[in-house]
Formats: sequence, C-alpha cells, structure tokens
Amino acid sequence: MRKKDDTLRDTLISLARSIADTDGIDAINIRTIAQKAGIATGTMYNYFSNKDEILLALTEEYWMQTLLEMQTAITADSFCGQLKEIFVFLRDRIDRSAGKLMHSLGGMETLGQMRMVSMQSALEASLLQSMERDTAIRGDIWSEQFTREQFARFVMGNLTMLLKTKAPLSDLDFFITIIKNTVY
Repeated sequence: MRKKDDTLRDTLISLARSIADTDGIDAINIRTIAQKAGIATGTMYNYFSNKDEILLALTEEYWMQTLLEMQTAITADSFCGQLKEIFVFLRDRIDRSAGKLMHSLGGMETLGQMRMVSMQSALEASLLQSMERDTAIRGDIWSEQFTREQFARFVMGNLTMLLKTKAPLSDLDFFITIIKNTVY
C-alpha cells in the first residue's frame, strides 16, 4: 500500500473548498475533485472513503481557521464584552458557511459534533484566559465548588446553546447580565 501524501490531502481539501465556494456544497464529489487534482478517482479513496469524509475535513479546517481569525477579531477589554463579540463573530460564521457544512454531513453529523469538541475546548480555554485577564472580575468568588474552569465550561455550554438555537441578541444580553451579576 502506498504511503499517503499529506500535501496531496491538503490539496484535495483545498480543491473541495474551492468547489464549495464557487458551485456550492452539493457540487463536491470524489470524481470532480480527482479530475481537478489530476489524479485517478481511485487515488481519492486513499484519502477519503466518501463525500461525507471530505465535508468533515472541510468543516474541521473551517473551524480551526475561524478560531484563529477570532483571536484577532475579538478586541473588547472586558470578559463580557468579549463574549458578545465572540457570539456575533461565531454566529456570522455559522450563518455564512459553517452551518451549511455541518448540516451537509448527513450520516457523519454525530462524528462531526464529536470532532468539534476539540474546537469547543480551545474556545473554552480562550474564555478562561479572558476571565483571568479581566481584573474587574472578583477574585473572592472562586472556590473548590465554584472554579474558573467550571464557570468557563458553563459559559461555553450556554454560548453554544445560544448559537445552536439561533437565539436573538436579547437572549445573549440576558445571559451576559447573569454573568455580570455573578462575577463582578
């Protein structure tokens, strides 16, 4: 069996992204990508067993890129200000293409959600760092039963729920008010 070439895999994902951007997600298929890459269709199966695996790879790549871009896009000084910016930033990305990618996964949606756990963990770590940098957050509220880490997980879970349910900004504002009343 031939060794897989990571560079070719990256090229195949890039071609799939290009097809999705120009012709839509439904236009992605193994034959078209192979043709654009100048490889045999069978070679594609060394990297992806089906279209869903390609879409899953695209989704993972998209979210990694989104988290990188978010680091520079979020500029508020306060934890609560950053939460609002994060929510608006992520909702925009979900509305633009991430949501379409996730919904297109078909039978792999559960696997996609499981793989997104690492992205959520990265976002949770970012929330924790934001809380630690916000000097206005009271230091005396943390204890063994109420830790920063638990609170970051709680915030992350609620933020995710608000994004999944396409909650209006007024719901986010209510959630942020709860946070303010709890930690400031």
